[in-house]
Amino acid sequence: MNRFLARLGGACVLGAMAVLLSGCGGCTGEQRGRKAKPPRPKSVVTTPPSQPKPTPEPKPTDSGAKMSVKQTPFGKTNEGVAVDLYTCTNANGLMLKMTNYGAIVVSLEVPDRDGKLANVNLGFPSLEGYLGKHPYFGSTVGLYGNRIAKGKFTLDGKQYTLATNNGPNHLHGGVNGFNKVVWKAEPISDPSAVGVRFSYDSRDGEEGYPGNLRVTVVYTLTNNNELVDEFTATIDKPCPVNLTNHCYWNLAGAGSGSIRDHELTIAADKYIPVDTTLIPTGELADVQGTPLDFTKPQQIGARLDQIKADPVGYDHCYVLRNQGGALALAAKVKDPKSGRVLEIHTTQPGLQFYSGNFLDGAAANGGYKQYDGFCLETQHYPDSPNQPQFPSTVLKPGETYKQKTVHKFYAEK
Repeated sequence: MNRFLARLGGACVLGAMAVLLSGCGGCTGEQRGRKAKPPRPKSVVTTPPSQPKPTPEPKPTDSGAKMSVKQTPFGKTNEGVAVDLYTCTNANGLMLKMTNYGAIVVSLEVPDRDGKLANVNLGFPSLEGYLGKHPYFGSTVGLYGNRIAKGKFTLDGKQYTLATNNGPNHLHGGVNGFNKVVWKAEPISDPSAVGVRFSYDSRDGEEGYPGNLRVTVVYTLTNNNELVDEFTATIDKPCPVNLTNHCYWNLAGAGSGSIRDHELTIAADKYIPVDTTLIPTGELADVQGTPLDFTKPQQIGARLDQIKADPVGYDHCYVLRNQGGALALAAKVKDPKSGRVLEIHTTQPGLQFYSGNFLDGAAANGGYKQYDGFCLETQHYPDSPNQPQFPSTVLKPGETYKQKTVHKFYAEK
């Protein structure tokens, strides 16, 4: 996530008995925790064999809703390239809007406990906001999400140099990552879902990465009220690949205020400590006994102020319990006011939790203020190309990168 490139190199505070961990926005704090050896590396190539556990059936919000995907003009890039907006409506009346600029999720309307729809995804009302510098609202992030130390990695004996667009380090694919390109888009639908298939060909040497990468991400809105993203990619040279989506959520409704009272559970017992430039130390630490412990439901704001960082807040990579590549529960969030619930299931080994610390009400942030939204980004670990003990992110010729994340929405009384 881009916390405004100047600030994103931001300060890290590390205590003598505490470490703070990797972030997409650049905030840390002092946390206590026992260190542990990382899990044995696993291949980046995964094929999800299972589906999320059953959740309450969706409550219809519009019995007359007709499933559809509508394509309309959304404006032009600074280079004059036409960009479209895709509006997807499922059988329950939920509405998802996406654009082929950055393969960005623009908005998502889901019902509360009374069936009232509201947009729960932070973003901009027009293309103009996405063309400038912004904190990756709704973006598809790549070629490598999160940080790579000093913008360098060595693969098969050759060193590669990338842009250092976040202090001394490389962040989210560089200056012109996948969030800044126009993707090919194809509307899709079947009896159970509607969506868009986005595809992009990254050229050998683009942003310093080796290989011609062909990447596809399919975003679908199902009749079970799920936003599903499925990534696939192939390449002709070995290269580290780490793709994710960067939505900011507020289950009370975008622009409704702080998310501090949202109740969060994360299926992780450990997190990844980092150094003062937010690069992993290579160790794992226990969340138990720290403000990072969300193994049981906790309000996001209950211990947020204990994070000693500037600005204060969460920006942490969690080590999910599921490390086998199966589709498994990663997190659950509930807004007590509206009753809206978000469950996230993923095949990825890591989850980046960010509490919107750098949102400050500026136009570049869509006018959203600090803690007006949160991110739960499913991904591999930061700086994995330089951390051989972490699960591998290297995609090789002949392999297919596959990762899937399901965002399940429903309401509770």
